[in-house]
Amino acid sequence: MACRSWLSLPTGCCALLCLWAASPVQAITPDQAGALRELRIESGSEDGPVSLRGRDARRQLLVSGDHGDGIVKDYTRRVSYSVEPAGVVEIDETGLVRPIADGEATLIATLEDKTARRPVQVTNVADQLPINFKNQVVPIFTKLGCNSGGCHGKASGQNGFKLSLLGFYPDEDYEFLVKEARGRRIFPPAPDKSLLLTKPTGESPHGGGKRMEPDSDEYRLIYRWIEQGMPYGSDDDPVVAGIRCVPETRMMGRGAEQQVAVLATYSDGTVEDVTRMALFEPNDTELAESDVTGLVKTLDLAGEVAIMARYQGQVATFRATIPLGAEVTHLPPVRNFIDEAVFGKLQVLGIPPSELCDDSTFLRRVYIDITGTLPTDAETQAFLNDPDPDKRDRVIDRLVDSPEYADYFANKWNLVLRNKKRQNEDQSGNYAFYRWIWDSLHENKPYDQFVREIIAASGDATFNPPVIWYREVAETNEQVEDVAQLFLGVRIQCARCHHHPFEQWSQDDYYGFAAFFSRV
Repeated sequence: MACRSWLSLPTGCCALLCLWAASPVQAITPDQAGALRELRIESGSEDGPVSLRGRDARRQLLVSGDHGDGIVKDYTRRVSYSVEPAGVVEIDETGLVRPIADGEATLIATLEDKTARRPVQVTNVADQLPINFKNQVVPIFTKLGCNSGGCHGKASGQNGFKLSLLGFYPDEDYEFLVKEARGRRIFPPAPDKSLLLTKPTGESPHGGGKRMEPDSDEYRLIYRWIEQGMPYGSDDDPVVAGIRCVPETRMMGRGAEQQVAVLATYSDGTVEDVTRMALFEPNDTELAESDVTGLVKTLDLAGEVAIMARYQGQVATFRATIPLGAEVTHLPPVRNFIDEAVFGKLQVLGIPPSELCDDSTFLRRVYIDITGTLPTDAETQAFLNDPDPDKRDRVIDRLVDSPEYADYFANKWNLVLRNKKRQNEDQSGNYAFYRWIWDSLHENKPYDQFVREIIAASGDATFNPPVIWYREVAETNEQVEDVAQLFLGVRIQCARCHHHPFEQWSQDDYYGFAAFFSRV
């Protein structure tokens, strides 16, 4: 078959290529699992004691049950917890562990006749470890929505108080809180009388309503921060280098639950549990939902869903596979590596594939997909009467080599590259650029060469038509954002003004990329 890989793949093929890393075939679904064989307590770290350092530390436990045949279910909120000896840590029904005093103990999870144990070690509870504003206080504002775009995080702030969007500029937030308005928002002699605490708890009128309880971990941490004299921290303090979800993937039944923990790795190598400070968001709300504690609940549909966790400008995902559970017996012949991945995924999901379409349906679809036209009556009859088993491959080869293929996709790329006439003298350049796109497609020019000739274009449009692209993207920010979105598949526009709220791109990334175009 002719190779038009960079342009002629239908949109859905991008998703199919992502399935190349498909899970191994799983014949048994979670709903068909056998009896519980074993319980185990996981904390997201290596085997050994669960470590808690300082009175503000928290750790989300995960209790998993092994049912054999590769089936693992979450029992975090179904087991009974206890601690031996008491007085070192406390653990609630959600599996959240908090320190009480320095020492060592054993965490115990029990379900019917199954028991799991895990040692825990607590240190520095009695010490007054300085609270870091950037690492500990700012995430509270993000979790509670205080620095969101609809509240104090918008450009003009809200009711005279402004925070940076999602806490991307903590030094400015510190200035707004501690020094602005003569420091009226903070009252060190009596921290509980500070507006920073009385407003979100509802003790003082607050347009954003009640955001936290006086007995919450967030309240106690902010109280101690004020009590300590509002330390900001130093430039040498560690910063979040990345986060990860635990577990990263799990096969789940419909209507099932899975507790997810989020661990942050800091620049000094330390790891902290930030589950209760992270924000969770599913990419498909019809497949699953998640709450503020990291509990994921699947709904009634089968498929794959990703839950995105965000913390301190870092993102990570938990992926759940929810099988339909139907028997998959008749698979079409495997023609390429994409088929192998897709069919493997269908077996994992328990979704039977559609039957192969007949010749007339195939011919109509392939003509529309490749050329945007329908076959003529003569072409249809010739194809239907052809006994050659390779006739489908041959018609694809013929269509991608046809002028109609170039016509169809040149129109698409002409629109994407903003080739438009704004005044009469633009007409000759518009036609030249269109013809250059058409020729590139018809001769099957490699994608990297196609892009390079556009972004490195210079001179007169008569001799180098791709330079017309710069007529519509004359500003540096337009060049940066178009190149990122059109050729790299990344929307980086948000990072021009602030750290991207849903991605890892920062303003440093944006303007570092813009430096390539600053002299164009």
